[in-house]
Amino acid sequence: MANTFESLVDTFKNMGVTRAYGTPVTVDGQEMVPVALVTFGFGGGSESEKGASGGGGGGMVLPLGVYVTENGRPVFRPNTIAVLACLVPLVGAAGVALRRAIAATRK
Repeated sequence: MANTFESLVDTFKNMGVTRAYGTPVTVDGQEMVPVALVTFGFGGGSESEKGASGGGGGGMVLPLGVYVTENGRPVFRPNTIAVLACLVPLVGAAGVALRRAIAATRK
């Protein structure tokens, strides 16, 4: 099990950075660098008395936008739908916090 874990660590050591910023592409003569939110995780376990073991993993990639060059400077152009999807949990958490703060002041 330890060798498998070490193998996974070596395989995925730099995966986040290389997946978050994609290979530059040229569209209509303009170079773009895609940007994504990348997350993944793995887990495993064993039960030595029964000789059982197992594991699994998963991941997610959410395209956030692209960097384009304008007037010699990189400019980020967001993917509006993906950015809004990323903001949903933040807005939800802010709403819960606000509701609890209001409830605390009423006590």
